[in-house]
Amino acid sequence: MMINTMSSKSSHKLVLVFAIYCLLLQEKCTKASVKLLCKDSERRALLEFKHSLQAMNSSGNDALSSWKSEECCLWLGVNCNNLTGYVEMLGFSGQLWVVAGTISPSLLKLHHLTFLYFDRNDFNGSLIPEFFGSLKKLKILDLSNANFRGPIPSQLGNLSMLETLRLGGNGGDVTYRHNFKKMFSVGKLEWLSHLSRLEEVDLSFTNLSYANDWSQVISHLPFLQKLSLRHCDLTSISSSSLSLANSSTSLTHLDLSDNNLPSAIYPWLFNVSSNLVSLNLSSNKLRGPIPEAFGNMMAIQNLHLSDNLLILAENQVRGDSVLNEIGKLPDFMVLDLGYNLLNGSISKSIGQLSNLQVLRLAGNSFDGDVISEAHFSNFTYLQELDLSYTSLTLKFNSGWIPPFQLSQIMLCSCKLGPHFPDWIRTQMDGLTPDLDISALDYLDISASGISDSLPYWFWNPFQRLRYINMSFNQISGTFPNNSIHISHLDLRSNNFSGPLPHFSLDFWDIGTINLSKNKFTGSGAPICNITYKGVLALLDLSNNLFSGVVPDCFESFQSLTALNLGDNSFSGSLPSSLGSLTSLEMLSLRGNKFSGELPSSLQNCTKLKFLDLSDNELSGEIPMWIGQRLSSLVFLSLQRNQFRGMIPHQLCELKYLQILDLSVNKISDTIPPCFNNFTSMVKKVSLDRRIELHLLDEVSSLWFIQLRYVDEALLTWKGTKQSYPQLGLLLAIDLSCNKLTGEIPEELNSLQELVALNLSRNFFTGKILQKIGHLRQLEVLDLSRNKFSGNIPTSLSELTFLSILDLSYNDLSGKIPTSTQLQSFDPSSFSHNRGLCGPPTSPNCSTVEPPPGKPAVGGEEDSDEFMKWFYAGMGLGFAVGFWGFCSVVFFKRSWRHSYYRYLDNAKDWVYVSFVLLKARFVRRIKGLSTSCTR
Repeated sequence: MMINTMSSKSSHKLVLVFAIYCLLLQEKCTKASVKLLCKDSERRALLEFKHSLQAMNSSGNDALSSWKSEECCLWLGVNCNNLTGYVEMLGFSGQLWVVAGTISPSLLKLHHLTFLYFDRNDFNGSLIPEFFGSLKKLKILDLSNANFRGPIPSQLGNLSMLETLRLGGNGGDVTYRHNFKKMFSVGKLEWLSHLSRLEEVDLSFTNLSYANDWSQVISHLPFLQKLSLRHCDLTSISSSSLSLANSSTSLTHLDLSDNNLPSAIYPWLFNVSSNLVSLNLSSNKLRGPIPEAFGNMMAIQNLHLSDNLLILAENQVRGDSVLNEIGKLPDFMVLDLGYNLLNGSISKSIGQLSNLQVLRLAGNSFDGDVISEAHFSNFTYLQELDLSYTSLTLKFNSGWIPPFQLSQIMLCSCKLGPHFPDWIRTQMDGLTPDLDISALDYLDISASGISDSLPYWFWNPFQRLRYINMSFNQISGTFPNNSIHISHLDLRSNNFSGPLPHFSLDFWDIGTINLSKNKFTGSGAPICNITYKGVLALLDLSNNLFSGVVPDCFESFQSLTALNLGDNSFSGSLPSSLGSLTSLEMLSLRGNKFSGELPSSLQNCTKLKFLDLSDNELSGEIPMWIGQRLSSLVFLSLQRNQFRGMIPHQLCELKYLQILDLSVNKISDTIPPCFNNFTSMVKKVSLDRRIELHLLDEVSSLWFIQLRYVDEALLTWKGTKQSYPQLGLLLAIDLSCNKLTGEIPEELNSLQELVALNLSRNFFTGKILQKIGHLRQLEVLDLSRNKFSGNIPTSLSELTFLSILDLSYNDLSGKIPTSTQLQSFDPSSFSHNRGLCGPPTSPNCSTVEPPPGKPAVGGEEDSDEFMKWFYAGMGLGFAVGFWGFCSVVFFKRSWRHSYYRYLDNAKDWVYVSFVLLKARFVRRIKGLSTSCTR
């Protein structure tokens, strides 16, 4: 028993000793494991690098706050080698934060740096550092979409280990070419040929117009697989390039889109195309028939030839050539021939492309051609169908079930009607694998001739369409009671009715809702209940039957850029929360019954370009802050309200203003002489051709949803409202129908780009501007119904573009200046000016009566003698006639009674005539008033 006890104690001791040993060993291992990987020299280099950067997350906090600990290998965006501890990668891309600033040369102290990802950040237009060429171990350099500029340093040619070079997309929004400025430029690309290990090159949106060696350089990169030179102003291929081309290239992906390349590219292209999987030649200047050599690209899967000048030869129209050859390719998946000059009919042999996933034939002229289910019978894998703007007629048998499940349907301007196409239901009922939602994501059947009620199944609560466009049809129906989950909804110009539903937007997407030109009713209260309203960028409810007070709940609409509630029956005062819309660029509330003064909070909307408050009952003085705070305004209309007081001189600070309409108010005093500060009207500048809003929603890294919203300017000339979407073609000032006085300021002579000037129906005096002929672009001039006097300036005849002129109802005198332009106007343009003469009011000025107070020479004495005898005879005749009549009536009873009856009848006739004349006069006065109130 004792032995066992001792043995037990010793075993316990052994266990205890072993445990202590393990703990010591663990401590030693732990100490070894917590030994810092990060090299102190590299840590200091990274901190120095951070010093020149600003990194901010979505909450506005420092995104690099973790760069404080001793272990720099655990810092955000830093990766080290697990064995050596050297920093091998810096990556600031794909994060929910943005890095800005400049790049410090301290990166040179990271001697083992292999991967550098700075894409999708903002480096403030700084130059690409030349010292990047000294980072000898770099394999991947990604500076795309990071706001660098200037020339690409040739020192990058020293990076002999480089395998991936991405510099594309710098300088702006790569989706809208008209907004894009190329920030990079390259003289020659010879330095690129030194990077013999390159597998991927992206120089998109770089100015390569002087790099005429690009094709030779590319042909001598033996391992190059992916090349993107989109929108690079590439020069055409020279004959020497063809002789130097390497036909054994390993290129698999080639993007030369948006370069104006001619068909001369074909020989070089087909020489390097043996292994091409994806080819994009969209938006070039390729002409003529589609080459049959495209059918020899045995590996091709994606072919983009859209937006060129290609045609189908006669044999190709029958489907006997290119499409046949391409149809034999086993893996062909994308065919994009959109926006070319293709015409004729589409052969059913297109169905041979049985593996096709994307078919785009949009923007061609297949007028009158009919598409049936036979064309699509083999498209089992089709996912995207784009036949927009082809005028094709789609006729499918009732009950047809397509063999495919589409994610995108784009049939704008095709002929689908008059009934709503039932086959779309099969696409909406199909569910995404592993998810209980519809696979269909994008539906555009706008302007497709549908005049039917919307089927009950359309608003399926399980559908998750992100984009719906059914605009410009005659579709009727109401929204369901359930919530509508959507990102982009466009139902304008239809016959929808009923109240607004509850909209639910996607938190991670831009949202747009356009319901204009329908028959929706009710109040605007549902606006406040939109889920994730903070992502809504566009809301257009104009031209409907909404009424009531607009809810004061706009504080949460942080992203709203365009708001249009015009042409409804909204009433009450303007919501003060409109001032919370600090991103707002367009605001149209015209054609309602809003009253009261403008809320001062509107001055916080400093990005406003378009402000239309016309046709309401707003009152008070025009606020000074419109000119002081809304300095970006291009269009300002306060027409037909009850504004009073003077025109504030602060309006002159709106130097970008193109249209100013203050007509039909109660504005008094004079025109501020500072109107010559309207820079857009004084000299030729680059104008906003349209008041439009571009919205971009990135669906994936491969494609975007592009939206454009245009709000038209409405102006009134000659009592008719006219729409002007092309604002850059119209620079106008309309101050008509007010109580303005004084003379026209001479400074208005400086508005040499002004197209329309309307000062009619005021109380202006003095002479018409003598130098009005300086307004060379003037097409409309209305100065009628004022008190202008003096001669018509001869310079008026210099306005060769003048098409509307009205100087009537003034006190003008003298001869109308002679010119082909002025004499072509109707005489009514000069009427009710008693002193005017000459064509077109009269043949000449000799027939005009002399002015009062200047009798004809030699006729004064004869006139006096005649007038003496005239008055004497008139008095004698009156006495004889009056007393003779009275004598007869006094002595003849029957005549007396008849005379009294005549007086009674005459009295009744005078009374009735007076009442009718009064009524006619009142109607005329109202007519004149209506011409001002429009």
